[in-house]
Amino acid sequence: MLKASYYKHTLRFKRPSGTSRGILNSKETFYISLRDGERRGIGECGLLRGLSIDDRPDYEEQLQWTCDNIHLGEEALYKALTQFPSIQLGVETAFLSLEAKDPFVLFPSQFTHGKMPIPINGLVWMGDASFMKKQIRDKLKAGFKCIKMKIGAIDFTTELDVLKSLRKEFSASEIELRVDANGAFSPSEALEKLKYLSDLQIHSIEQPIKQGQWEEMAQLCENTPLPIALDEELIGIFASEEKKALLQIIQPQYIILKPSLVGGFKGSDSWIEIAENLDISWWITSALESNVGLNAISQFTFTKNSKLPQGLGTGSLFKNNIASPLEVRNGALYYETNEQWDITGLAAMETKTKN
Repeated sequence: MLKASYYKHTLRFKRPSGTSRGILNSKETFYISLRDGERRGIGECGLLRGLSIDDRPDYEEQLQWTCDNIHLGEEALYKALTQFPSIQLGVETAFLSLEAKDPFVLFPSQFTHGKMPIPINGLVWMGDASFMKKQIRDKLKAGFKCIKMKIGAIDFTTELDVLKSLRKEFSASEIELRVDANGAFSPSEALEKLKYLSDLQIHSIEQPIKQGQWEEMAQLCENTPLPIALDEELIGIFASEEKKALLQIIQPQYIILKPSLVGGFKGSDSWIEIAENLDISWWITSALESNVGLNAISQFTFTKNSKLPQGLGTGSLFKNNIASPLEVRNGALYYETNEQWDITGLAAMETKTKN
């Protein structure tokens, strides 16, 4: 008989990580555990406080409801959880895990066989100029050819100087530069700032202005001197008709998909289909999940055959992550088949929560 339970884990950052929305020191996440006789399945519900549409007071109540009604099955639960995209992903993952020969190999591929890695961007967090430059040096030393830098929290001139110093040393053909403003620019100043950034041959900018300003974003995408990628703009939009309307009105150059925020794998597939029909490119990014969620998202991503570097390097940010075969090296994410999952640690975490 199928049974389900959930438990919480608080991930601790190795060092405080800065965004335009503030400094992150920790991040809570939740796991759904399925049991059916000897079979086990696990999925992560990667709630992101302050950003997820399902950051609600009744989140854990909804998790408990999901566990109590696990007999309804994946499809019925997914439909019932429309307003809780991170739980949708947890449910999808847990059922895939339950049915898999190996509970952590959800989408068997050349990636999970250890044959092919996934190219990813190296993430540079906000801070003073010296801190950001150190991160960039570390990423270059680690073999990254694509670097994504968070901007918008400190003085824009300082951020430009950091990017200029990098571009003086490395051409656009040597290092691809992406920036993420997390909606930090005002509509009135955004175009001017994009012009400065375009002089540095930036690949793209994520969410230059806050989400929900469709007309302003559409105008920006029409006149921008560098490609714009929608990120937070996709959060909270679930109906296919509204997804299509948003992309038709704004006409961005890219969209960025965080499965925990857009309704898991089914939600991501829906966005991809609509975007590709409109000739809009995309890539997939994790949303500070532990290695359990990152593993599922990475395996799903590999099956999509995108040629762009993906945003899947967040697993190394935490000092108490779940030990796994996922490893970042030479600017790519690998699944090391000779490494093991810390199943004992996960089981101990579940037991501790129940007690």
